[in-house]
Amino acid sequence: MQKTDKKNGGDLGFEAELFKTADKLRGNMEPSDYKHVVLGLIFLKYISDAFDEKYRKLMADDAGAAEDRDEYAADNVFWVPKDARWAQLQANAKLPTIGTLIDDAMRAIEKDNESLKGVLPKDYARPALNKIMLGELIDLISNIDLMAGGDHKSKDILGRVYEYFLGRFAGAEGKGGGEFYTPRSVVRTLVEMLEPYSGRIYDPCCGSGGMFVQSESFVREHGGRIGDIAVYGQESNYVTWRLAKMNLAVRGIDSDIRWNNEGSFHKDELRDLKADFILANPPFNISDWGGERLREDVRWLYGVPPKANANYGWLQHIVHHLAPNGIAGVVLANGSLSSNQTAELEIRKAMIAGDVLACVLTLPVQLFYSTQISASVWILARNKNFSKGVDRRGQVLFIDARALGFLVDRTRREFLDREISQIASAFKCWKGATDGDLYQDIPGFCRTVDIQTIESHRWALVPGRYVGFDRSELSTTAIDKLKGDFSDLKTALIKLPNEVEKSITIFEELFHG
Repeated sequence: MQKTDKKNGGDLGFEAELFKTADKLRGNMEPSDYKHVVLGLIFLKYISDAFDEKYRKLMADDAGAAEDRDEYAADNVFWVPKDARWAQLQANAKLPTIGTLIDDAMRAIEKDNESLKGVLPKDYARPALNKIMLGELIDLISNIDLMAGGDHKSKDILGRVYEYFLGRFAGAEGKGGGEFYTPRSVVRTLVEMLEPYSGRIYDPCCGSGGMFVQSESFVREHGGRIGDIAVYGQESNYVTWRLAKMNLAVRGIDSDIRWNNEGSFHKDELRDLKADFILANPPFNISDWGGERLREDVRWLYGVPPKANANYGWLQHIVHHLAPNGIAGVVLANGSLSSNQTAELEIRKAMIAGDVLACVLTLPVQLFYSTQISASVWILARNKNFSKGVDRRGQVLFIDARALGFLVDRTRREFLDREISQIASAFKCWKGATDGDLYQDIPGFCRTVDIQTIESHRWALVPGRYVGFDRSELSTTAIDKLKGDFSDLKTALIKLPNEVEKSITIFEELFHG
């Protein structure tokens, strides 16, 4: 029977035990290296299981069709040559040549599947990699469907394991891991707010593909079909792009994920794409983004981003790629909400006045593996005259979620399921996407504000400035104490000029008297 962790919103019984066992086999290998060893094997097991399942069905219906590669392609199943199938590797797991056999299997699969060319890891034969450990890993991964209790299809379980392992490796790697992985809490919040039921989904800095995986999960959980969404992305890190391709393939998600080392700013691979949904977690506060070479770019509709920070370049790149009724969720450092750097302030004013900002959500600290910087979510919309007659033009919703979440360990926080629902419901009610539930401001949590009010706050977008606080949670004693503290502080500040003057006089007497 699986254990369920309701806090985490997922089954974390066998996955956690499996990772613990796999981590013991790591020995002295760095997590950043071991990650590719383990994830590559999980991927190999997945495509082999998917192939075997299709093969058995074809043999039962029409044995002659079992060797027809088109039959597999029609169901988005990769062709796996005989010597590359998992059963073959499992039978030879204890041989000292197992590393070479795995590499040969990876090459054979890439050769027969164009979309996997250059994606799979092929360095299992290197002398530094312990072959006994490899054999034990193969045995461990062979039993994944048994560990899950046998009540799910093996390939579905492998998809969940792959995603779980990605997150655990990101945590083990710390700062470096966060560059390829956006925490599940953050991604689920974005997906629940935007509700990508159908249409084109785009991520211009897609990392290992978590935004797409959660979008696919959302569609399935709400009775939709995975074929209802089309997935597009771009990634500049080649190793991370390979992880994304495998991650999506393990989930059976057909996608168009492009790689080049110049990135989305300088080589926009999907230049003509207009997406219905954009979900993105760009790297925070990047200073060496080459902005000086893009001063005349067509994407800078609201102003030229500063050369020293890419944040407002990302925001405008994303708006540029939105369809007329498209909506986007973008994670950025909190500094972007109130920066007074001239170019950023002017762009922020222009975006607010241009009415493409729908919502700002501040997140708790410690949600991310890669940084302790506080972060926020910008929800951007081309058209704020939403469905069901709710017209939010000229308004912005502010949500302050800094008090939410629970500590998973000493350094990292996650949202509870109900907290994600609370955030998403506030936004969905605000834009009229719920049946019967009307939006209401909640002191200390959310408030809808007009553009004139934002202007009076010098165009700052910090939710805490607008949502206020919930006085009902403060006792009379606490309020009286706050009033007293404020009075004492005020008195001290009034006296400060006199104290400074006295200090100057004393120093002058000491040194010049």
